[in-house]
Amino acid sequence: MAFLSLAEIIQLIIITFALGYIFSDYIPKLKEDPFSLKKFSWEHLLFAAMIATPAVVLHEFGHKFVAMAFGLAASFHVFWWGLILGIVLKIIGSPFLFLAPAYVSIPSGATAIQSVLIAFAGPGLNLLLWGISSIVLKYKKRISHKEMFAWGISKKLNFFLFWFNLIPIPPLDGWAVLNGIIGLF
Repeated sequence: MAFLSLAEIIQLIIITFALGYIFSDYIPKLKEDPFSLKKFSWEHLLFAAMIATPAVVLHEFGHKFVAMAFGLAASFHVFWWGLILGIVLKIIGSPFLFLAPAYVSIPSGATAIQSVLIAFAGPGLNLLLWGISSIVLKYKKRISHKEMFAWGISKKLNFFLFWFNLIPIPPLDGWAVLNGIIGLF
């Protein structure tokens, strides 16, 4: 079982730029000139990608690597419809954001407890990233304004993703966690 396939690496590159583009207007910019006619900025795209991509990709990798630790095949995929929805909402200037950019496919065969752990691994990674962001913001000395801003957005985004993904409705992870727990009894 390969750590990452070539297809997964290509999809990671695509999702990184797509998330940077999508979030570039949802993550406020530092030093923004309100009178600028410039609509696109590589700097803003890369800054947004630096914050949003780890929250999404590491969430999915949590599922993938826990499944692999149990000896199950697992592969990362871009969910094209979910990603395109986010891009379309960005293009039309939607005031809200909804997207489901990726998923991990895992063939059947996991036990109930494995299913719970695999499903919780994604939100668990978001909780870990929230904790890291909190610690950095609380204890790091000599932090620039831009770095403090990035860690603050990361903290908020990961906290939201943790709780949102644990809502017990399909297709969210909370549903799989609940079904796995029910399957234990």
